[in-house]
Amino acid sequence: MRKSRVETAETRRRIVEVAAGEFRAKGIHATGLADLMASAGLSHGGFYRHFDSKDQLVAEACEAGLSGIVVALEAAADGCNGADGFKAVVDAYMSTAHRDTPEGGCPLASMGSELARADEITRAAATRGYDELVDMLAKRMGNPEETADRSRAVFALAAMIGALTMSRIIADPDASASLLEDVKQHVEAI
Repeated sequence: MRKSRVETAETRRRIVEVAAGEFRAKGIHATGLADLMASAGLSHGGFYRHFDSKDQLVAEACEAGLSGIVVALEAAADGCNGADGFKAVVDAYMSTAHRDTPEGGCPLASMGSELARADEITRAAATRGYDELVDMLAKRMGNPEETADRSRAVFALAAMIGALTMSRIIADPDASASLLEDVKQHVEAI
C-alpha cells in the first residue's frame, strides 16, 4: 500500500527535523545516512524516495535549524521592548544551556566550518538564515533600516557565533562559561 502525499510529506519533515539535530550534534560529515534514517525510525533504503542526495538534506536541515533558532530567539524576546528585547536575545543565545545543547541550537555555531565548504545551495540556505538573524537583531536594536544598527547587528551576531563555538571547544566548563559571559557583556553594551 502506497503512502498518501500527507504521510510522505510528514515523513520527509521528520527526516529533516532529525537530520537538523544530528548534523548540529555530530557534524555533517560524521553523520551517516543509515544512522540518521534509523534515528528517524526509517530504513536507509527509503532515503532516496525523499531526497536526491545528502547535500539536498543538509541544505534543508540547515534551513530548518536556522528557522528554528530565529523562532526560539524571537520567543525569548517576546514582550520585551527595544534594548530589553535585544538583551533577551543575546542572553538566550549566549547561555550555557545553548552551549550544552548543540542539537537544538544555532547551526552556524555548530556546523559553521562544514557549511563554509558545503555546496552552493547549502551555503545559500545558511546565508538566508544568517540574514534573518541579523535582521532580527537589528530590529531589536531600534531601526533595522539604519546602516549603523545593521552593522552593529552583524558584529553582534559574529561575536555571538564565535563565542558560542569557542565555548564548546574549551574543555574547562568554568572557563567556557566565563567566555560566554565576557562576550555577552560586550555585545549587550553595543
